[in-house]
Amino acid sequence: MTLFADIFWSFRSPYSYLATRRYRALADEYDLSLNLRPVYPLAIRQPDFFERNHPNWLRYMVLDVARLAQSLEIKIAPPRPDPIVQDLATRQISPDQPYIYRLTRLGQAAARRGKGLVFVDEVSRLIWGGTAGWNEGELLAGATAQAGLDLAELDAEVAEEAEALDAEIAANQDALEAAGHWGVPTLVFNGEPFFGQDRIDLAVWRMKQAGMKER
Repeated sequence: MTLFADIFWSFRSPYSYLATRRYRALADEYDLSLNLRPVYPLAIRQPDFFERNHPNWLRYMVLDVARLAQSLEIKIAPPRPDPIVQDLATRQISPDQPYIYRLTRLGQAAARRGKGLVFVDEVSRLIWGGTAGWNEGELLAGATAQAGLDLAELDAEVAEEAEALDAEIAANQDALEAAGHWGVPTLVFNGEPFFGQDRIDLAVWRMKQAGMKER
């Protein structure tokens, strides 16, 4: 019996990036269907989030992400460019955001095709894996092709259906909050949220209780 779960995910979240290939490995190992549901990052949903947070929050996150990546043996580097245009010194979010809307809508367009998880994995490896200028040339097209998709086709859909895609992304956020959380990455199984890359094993335990079997 195939089990189903949702993955709520953001292109700006380094923790989402670090969790994604493990989510893919789960879907390969177990009779499990994972539905990728992209959401806009907190910088878009709550632009004052960084100003309201404790001053140590950002410094701790950078430290934690670096050591987590080292422990998982996953390459990570500050994205160049950052999917969110932000002055990290002042924590101010720019009103001009040329990357995150396109990326998130592309993720939703891929999810429409049942390839959301593989798409965000391939693209996030570019963004967070140390590739400078990931948005330039044919890099994004190549990552999209690795996911079995065509970037030109997805971009055309993003241009023509931006409003509909944004409505679906907003519904993803509503579903995440209805499940009892607000952050990413979050796996939701049978209405129960498992927030964070450090709760993957706990989610597997719960799904095995529900009868999840190896393929």
